[in-house]
Amino acid sequence: MNKIEKIQRWLADNNQDIALITDPKTIQYLTGFYSDPVERVLMVVVFKDKDPFIFGPALESEAIKDTGWTNPVYGYLDHEDPWAMIADQVHARNTDETHFAIEKSQLAVDRLESLESVFSDGDFSANLTPFIEKMRLIKSADEIEKLKIAGKWDDFALQKGFEAVALGKTEDQIAADLQYALMQNGIMELSFPSLVQAGAHAAEPHGATSENQVQNNQLVLFDLGTVWQGYISDASRTVAVGKPDEKSMDIYNVCLEAQLTAQAAAKPGITAEELDKIARDVITKAGYGEYFIHRLGHGMGMSEHEFPSIMEGNKMELQPGMCFSIEPGIYIPNVAGVRIEDCVHITENGSEPFTHTTKELRYVDL
Repeated sequence: MNKIEKIQRWLADNNQDIALITDPKTIQYLTGFYSDPVERVLMVVVFKDKDPFIFGPALESEAIKDTGWTNPVYGYLDHEDPWAMIADQVHARNTDETHFAIEKSQLAVDRLESLESVFSDGDFSANLTPFIEKMRLIKSADEIEKLKIAGKWDDFALQKGFEAVALGKTEDQIAADLQYALMQNGIMELSFPSLVQAGAHAAEPHGATSENQVQNNQLVLFDLGTVWQGYISDASRTVAVGKPDEKSMDIYNVCLEAQLTAQAAAKPGITAEELDKIARDVITKAGYGEYFIHRLGHGMGMSEHEFPSIMEGNKMELQPGMCFSIEPGIYIPNVAGVRIEDCVHITENGSEPFTHTTKELRYVDL
């Protein structure tokens, strides 16, 4: 049973007629075609008992066909009403179908209202998102292989980033150097904007790379990801410039212990919240619990943040084929920040990382 057929089975089992799929990543997962339509409309329409079709901007039609999609593709011009055109295609197939499943986590309110206006008798209460999340949860052997290749390029990028570190150099300049090295090798897409943070700036876990300059005797945090055939990598490392102070070194060593302990414990049967607690307990015991301010990890695959979350309250048992990050962090404002991360996939009796750059503290040669 292919992916579209699984959705058709879900529709039949849940008394739904049509799935309206609008998340670009879900569309890519189902069809092999990816595009961010921005303000335009891109949708896969799946019927429980008829062939699906893709509807999108006319300027994308040929690219969609180039992916090997063999079912109908309908394009619209910018001056045309996409919602009315979608309704026409649905009504042409069966006017009695009124139960629509949507991706509630993605469909904007104004777009839902547009659908309601053209399907006046439509019921849009069914949420397809949880089923899609479960479909994407267990990766196939082919998906794992793509994630491994993305991980190899992440290791390459980290090495180039380390080589680019120099006193007085800005975080932006270091990020540009490593990204240029990737582009020279044909890797044109990143999972997310590369993050380089030096010194106390690394205590802002979602702070952007900036014009902050690398100084002597401090830590520099890297968080990088690449994309290979639609699948992403994501890894974090923290390196030392000169001789960071004792506090920074202690933070690093505690974070490393937490990461290694959790990664060693990741295996089938353990729950997501148990794994989070294993890492958190190491950090709390060392006195830094209040400075670990995010979940241990997130699912990953075609997106950098997927289902499930590795965090307190999630009692889901890990299963072979699940892929997620293990990334404890300690962030002390105005002092330092450390995060160490590998993404892993669960195997039959443990886990394997997609990235292999050493996690022992590296001292950058200046």
